[in-house]
Amino acid sequence: MDWTYWGKPVPNMGDTNAKGLIVGLAPAAHGANRTGRLFTGDRSGDWLFRAMHKAGLATQAEAVSADDGLELIGTMISPVCHCAPPDNKPTREEIENCRDWLTATFALREWKAVLCLGGIAWNEVHRYLGVRPVPKFGHGVESVVALTSPPQSPSPLKRRGGSLVVLGCYHPSQQNTFTGRLTEAMLDEVMLKFKNLSQD
Repeated sequence: MDWTYWGKPVPNMGDTNAKGLIVGLAPAAHGANRTGRLFTGDRSGDWLFRAMHKAGLATQAEAVSADDGLELIGTMISPVCHCAPPDNKPTREEIENCRDWLTATFALREWKAVLCLGGIAWNEVHRYLGVRPVPKFGHGVESVVALTSPPQSPSPLKRRGGSLVVLGCYHPSQQNTFTGRLTEAMLDEVMLKFKNLSQD
């Protein structure tokens, strides 16, 4: 196909007033790496935005290009890595190189809930929040992180007080959706829970 690729770090997308944050893995090689918008132009996005639309978090269920009119409601999406990694498997070095993006995203506001798509997102969010040991990842698991800690905390967010709910969700990758590890009903259920927590 005669595609013109974006070929640079893909920025966050979503509502600038969002209180809910979805953390993914990285731009897909022929999805966001091509279109310049996260989860746009690939099958993972088909699943994600369909579930978000059902939950009232997206204005439409399809995402085919950066100018297709899709808008997110009360939600922002940010990946652990902002460039497409080789073999879709980011290395520790790539994750560390993109850590400033995650730090800047968390510093934007006091988030109410975070939905982690996959184990890497789950681990990196908890590491950023200074949670040791990191709770075991699984689909539908919930972690309530107390946002209080000594001044030397690695996370500025943790010094604000209160708590943050972190939800786990299997990534809507073809590896998970084709095998039935993640079903549409499973994704819909956790997305609705995330919506209720982030917009309560």
